[in-house]
Amino acid sequence: GLCYTDHHQWHGEMERLLGPCRSRALGVEGHTTFEVWLTGGPYGGGQWALLDHDISTVVFTPDGKRLMGLIEISKDLAAVKASDRGRGFIPAGLHPDDPKVYRSVKWAGYTTGYAGPPPMVHLRAGETLRRYLAPGLDDGKTFAYWGINYSAGGVPGPTRDRTWVNQPEKLYRAAAEAPYKVGRARFANAVYTYRPEFASGRYKEGVIDESDGHVTFEWSSPYIVAAAPPADAAKEQWGIYKPGCTQGLVIRGRAACPVEVSTDRGRTWQKAGDARDGLDLTDLVKGRHQYRIRFGAGAKALAGSGLEITTVCQCAPTVIPHLAAGRNTVTCEASARAVVSAGPNLAQARTHAVEGAMDSPAVTLELAAPRGAKAVRLYAAARASSGSPPAKCAYNIEYSTDGGKTWAHALKDRQVTQRPPEPNDWWSQTFIMGEAALADVAGPVRVRFSNTGGRKFMRAEAHLEYKVGNSSPLAVTFSWKDGGQVRSAKHTYNPAPARPDRSWTFDAGANPDTLWVEYAAE
Repeated sequence: GLCYTDHHQWHGEMERLLGPCRSRALGVEGHTTFEVWLTGGPYGGGQWALLDHDISTVVFTPDGKRLMGLIEISKDLAAVKASDRGRGFIPAGLHPDDPKVYRSVKWAGYTTGYAGPPPMVHLRAGETLRRYLAPGLDDGKTFAYWGINYSAGGVPGPTRDRTWVNQPEKLYRAAAEAPYKVGRARFANAVYTYRPEFASGRYKEGVIDESDGHVTFEWSSPYIVAAAPPADAAKEQWGIYKPGCTQGLVIRGRAACPVEVSTDRGRTWQKAGDARDGLDLTDLVKGRHQYRIRFGAGAKALAGSGLEITTVCQCAPTVIPHLAAGRNTVTCEASARAVVSAGPNLAQARTHAVEGAMDSPAVTLELAAPRGAKAVRLYAAARASSGSPPAKCAYNIEYSTDGGKTWAHALKDRQVTQRPPEPNDWWSQTFIMGEAALADVAGPVRVRFSNTGGRKFMRAEAHLEYKVGNSSPLAVTFSWKDGGQVRSAKHTYNPAPARPDRSWTFDAGANPDTLWVEYAAE
């Protein structure tokens, strides 16, 4: 469930805020919860504090001076009650019965999540990204998603009927738990439409390799490729896993050459038949963050084909700008950076293994920025079989920019630190993560994962942040409803790296309802 994935992944943020092994996930009855290790003041040398964002619960001591830990709460469930000591935060913020799961604590997991590279969107010349705030895409009837299908209120896809995520301002000093509403929070979509500019030669911004007889484009996104289940599985909870899904990746235009797709960084290829207008390749890429697509014709042959590649992803509406009533100022800031990844999918990472292997105590990956670009930062992470309880072991992540002649640490001698009180069982896996600045590296970067305890790395991944040399003007368009009328506003920026541009302002009306925001690289 969401509690399991969200609370495990929260370790990445808490490690940045508090330091290593200062948080842990805990298993209770039908739920995974979360604690942080706080020190100083009323916490003295250190005590655990419950921080359950899934069911919106924190519990203060009777004197209101500190947050209580899960194990002490489990011994006195009466402590979980709304009172003045809550400092404006009611326990059981989603449903009053939720804290009953705290009656027994089954296991603890240390460093069971990680932080990867920052999410970055790199638009190539001729590419647009349109983010819809509500399900349904342009016609309001096309539902492409990735996750469980609750069909709440007749709308397919993931949803939450009780949540504060899209009404956070109402949580503090709330008098009662989040009110129930069908479809209170739903998914959003991010639609990439790429029309390679063959005539100008700018199509090369998306090319990973080419010859007179083929062109291979790469695509990657922080958002996951969505899918519309086949008609006979449209009402099933997990219909997205059935063959025959559509809408995730569609080819349009007059090209008629063979098409192949790779989802493991070019190690293997799947034949997709000949290109045609409306060719749907969703089943080959659904649930992925990246793919490569190879057309069996050269750029000259494709130039007059009107080739268009549309990739539909799922994203969260909370990461999309929402217009406010009255005058809005829109700030544009471009980093002139992009990310290339060996992972997180195991098949993608294996393509880059040059020494050792996955599911062994040591593995080395090698990765380079595409098109001769210069890498400026490394992000690396791995999942290790740490044992239950965690074995005494030091984990290391090293990197080399000279083919393995010299090495530096991105993470050195990291150990899993257990802190009492603890239950009698432990999650048997742990994650390690590290990052390092790189000095404009134009060639391959090797990343070596090792440990002193012979623990197996079940999965490892590496990501390079690199410089994007050519910055295009960016056209931004907002579409919204106000007073029953659909309105829009458009502005073109010439973004300079890391320099905010606040020059665009417009009036959205008295009660704007944002429909979508589009970004187009010109």
